[in-house]
Amino acid sequence: MKKIALFLALAAFPAQAQMGAGGPPPAVGFVEARRQAVTESNEFIGRIEAINRVDIRARVTGFLEQRLFTEGSEVQEGAPLFRLERAPFEAQLDQARANVASAEAQLNNARVVLARARDLRSTGAGTQAALDNAQAQERTSAAAVLGAQAQLRTAEINLAYTEITAPVAGAIGRAYYTPGNVVSPTLADPLATIVSQDPMRVAFTIPQRTAVELRERYQGRGGAQATRVRVRLVTGALYSEVGHIDFIDTSLGRDTDSILVRASIPNPLREGMRAGEPGARALIDGQLVTVLLEAAQPVQAIVVPRNAIAQDQQGFFVFVVGENNVAERRNVRLGRSTAETAVIEEGVNEGDRVITEGIQRIRPGAPVNPQPAGAAPGQPQRAG
Repeated sequence: MKKIALFLALAAFPAQAQMGAGGPPPAVGFVEARRQAVTESNEFIGRIEAINRVDIRARVTGFLEQRLFTEGSEVQEGAPLFRLERAPFEAQLDQARANVASAEAQLNNARVVLARARDLRSTGAGTQAALDNAQAQERTSAAAVLGAQAQLRTAEINLAYTEITAPVAGAIGRAYYTPGNVVSPTLADPLATIVSQDPMRVAFTIPQRTAVELRERYQGRGGAQATRVRVRLVTGALYSEVGHIDFIDTSLGRDTDSILVRASIPNPLREGMRAGEPGARALIDGQLVTVLLEAAQPVQAIVVPRNAIAQDQQGFFVFVVGENNVAERRNVRLGRSTAETAVIEEGVNEGDRVITEGIQRIRPGAPVNPQPAGAAPGQPQRAG
């Protein structure tokens, strides 16, 4: 019995010694939660689009005689682009003019015949049938004049179509056909394509849930007018110009459950560049970019270092130093965060001491030894 009692006493000794010895509370570093001016931001994948995109096509069938532009250059509205062979269309115009003259001559003759028939009928020498025929012939001749004039107008239009000009200003791409080819309105490929350059448009889609959150966030501040659009290029550089939303689709995409949004953004010439030079403008039609949808005006929000945020099955949380230097868990709702900082929308109050260092040594409700983050161990705690 003595041996058993001695064994139990020895087995209990380490635990009793450990409880008796205890130890100092773990040292932790904290920062005081403060409100700062924060620019709220959401990121999406978008694509640059030209506001105007026009396929240049022939309006008549004819031989392509000249190309009057440099591929890849920028052209102004109304600038000549292509010229078709004019001779066949000039001949058609001359023929149409001759037809008008002939029709007008026949009309004049019909009017003379009608006047004579009326005189004869009034004296009783002419018949009613002859007068009716003369009236019908006069009307037929008048209609023939109108038809000939319409053909003349068509010939004039077709001749004008041999000079193909730019309907909009912008950058013109490669020419699909070279001089000497017969071109027509039915060709599969256009003669060339013009895309406008400044401003451009950035199109992106927003998931429905995010769209609802953004609507609730900005509806009291002016809606879409309270936002601005920034663009990050594939190089990682942030584009200097700022865009603004000018279109939100009226329906969700059935396949993606997202809504299309478009913003207009300036695309001026880069410094020292001339229009039409390769790389003269930063934004190109079809370019893939990262879209940053930001608040136009910063808001005051509580911001803490990102390393203060922990996560488990219940969601995001932080530890704060409570009364008597006891660690308290606070579940939080995060706003837009970065790799360095986190915006806390709910769960932390201004002035709370949020633990950022030594989190792995903390148990909720256990005492801690708080020090300002970055302070050396044993440094006195800051007052307040």
